[in-house]
Amino acid sequence: MKLRPLIVLTSLLAFFTSAASAAPLKVGDAAPLVSATTDAGTSLQLGDVYSKNTYTLVYFYPKADTPGCTKQGCSLRDANTELAAKGVAIIGVSTDSVTAQKAFKEKYHFPFTLLADSDKQVLKAFGQSAVMFASREAYLIKGGKIVYKDTGVTAEQGQNILNYLASAKS
Repeated sequence: MKLRPLIVLTSLLAFFTSAASAAPLKVGDAAPLVSATTDAGTSLQLGDVYSKNTYTLVYFYPKADTPGCTKQGCSLRDANTELAAKGVAIIGVSTDSVTAQKAFKEKYHFPFTLLADSDKQVLKAFGQSAVMFASREAYLIKGGKIVYKDTGVTAEQGQNILNYLASAKS
């Protein structure tokens, strides 16, 4: 009889572990068609963004207005003119509130949309475990498919995307 509680506990742990995380997305996978609330308080369907731009960069960061996340966002802000000239629309995603996203965007003059993914649906759709915060990574999407994945970077994110685009042309 002592084995029964152990089996129940193991089963529950396995269930919650598998439910909490999807397989991480990789290059070649279809980009998730999911929606979330923007820093302006409106709903945005990522599929609409994908279809209106040559490329869409969906980047994730753990927490608005923290040092690493600020470096990451400013890197993309500083590269935005070059990225936009190459047809790249940028969307930032974290689990912060709409109010926090709006303040972060205004403070650092980000020219792109930030999503408040407080219900973690975007994180889950992109294969993040979404236990507390987003993992720092970015997905470049073209034609509804992921063509490049960048992980764990901060101040180099904008340059990494520009480097990828330069190499993809050759």
